[in-house]
Amino acid sequence: MQRSLKRWWPVFLLPTFAAFCVGFIYPFIQGLYLSFCKFITIDNPTWNGLANYIYAFTDASFRQSFLFSAAFTIVSTLAINVAAFAIALALTRAIKGTNLFRTVFFMPNLIGGIVLGYIWQILLNCVLSLLEKPLLSLDATYGFWGLIILMCWQQIGYMMIIYIAGLQSIPSDYLEAAKIDGATSWQTLWRIKIPNVMPSITICTFLTLTNGFKLFDQNLALTAGEPAHASEGLALNIYYTFYARSGPQWKGYGQAKAVLFCLLVIAISLIQLRATRSKEVQQ
Repeated sequence: MQRSLKRWWPVFLLPTFAAFCVGFIYPFIQGLYLSFCKFITIDNPTWNGLANYIYAFTDASFRQSFLFSAAFTIVSTLAINVAAFAIALALTRAIKGTNLFRTVFFMPNLIGGIVLGYIWQILLNCVLSLLEKPLLSLDATYGFWGLIILMCWQQIGYMMIIYIAGLQSIPSDYLEAAKIDGATSWQTLWRIKIPNVMPSITICTFLTLTNGFKLFDQNLALTAGEPAHASEGLALNIYYTFYARSGPQWKGYGQAKAVLFCLLVIAISLIQLRATRSKEVQQ
C-alpha cells in the first residue's frame, strides 16, 4: 500500500491542484496585474503604473471605510466570542432542553446575509421610528450598532458550537481533580477550562476577525442608501468603486483597493498564526 501511494500520489493530487490553479492562482495573478491598469473588461487593460495605488491611499472614503471596518471588527469580535463562550458554558451543563437551545441558537447562521440585512433593517428602523430617532440609513452610529447586533445574532450560534466542542473535549479527570482540590467554579474556569479550549478560542477569534473585515452583504442590505457612506466597510467601498462609477480608471482603482484588502486579510492571518504557534511553544 505504501509503495502504491508513493508511486501514484501525483495522480490523486493533480485534479485538486489543477482546480486550485484555475480557480485561485490564475485569477489572483490576473487581478494583481489589473491593479496596475485601466480597464473596462479584462480583455482591454492599459498599463497605468502605480496611479491606482496612489489614488487608493489618498482616497478619503477608503480610509474612512478602513477605520469603520477596524472598529466594527474589534467590537464584533469581542462581543461574539464572549457571548458565544458564555452560552457554550451554560449549554454544557446538565440542563433540560440543551439540544433544542443549541439548534435554536445555531439557526440564524443558516440564513443568508442579504436576507438578514433586510430583516434587521425593517426591525431596527421600526424601533427607531417609534423612538423618533434617525433611521439606520441616515445615522452612521445607528448603522454601526445595527451591524453589530446583526452579526452577533448571526454568528454567536456558530461560534457557540465550536466552543461546545472544545469544552466537551476537556478530560473529565481534570474537572474531577479540580473539584476534589476544592477549586471554585471561577477557578476551574480560568485554570482548567479556558487553557484547554485555547484551540477553539483561536479558531473563533480568527473567524470573527476575518468575517468582520470581509463584511459585505449585511452591510449592503442594512445600511443601503446611507448618503455620507460613513457606515461603509472596506468590501462595500470596493464594490461601489467598481460598479457605481463609470470609466476605465475606476475599475483599476477598485482593483488596487481589492489587492490592498487581500494583503490586509493575509497579514491578519499570518499574525494570528504566529500568535497561535507562540502559545503552543509556551505550553
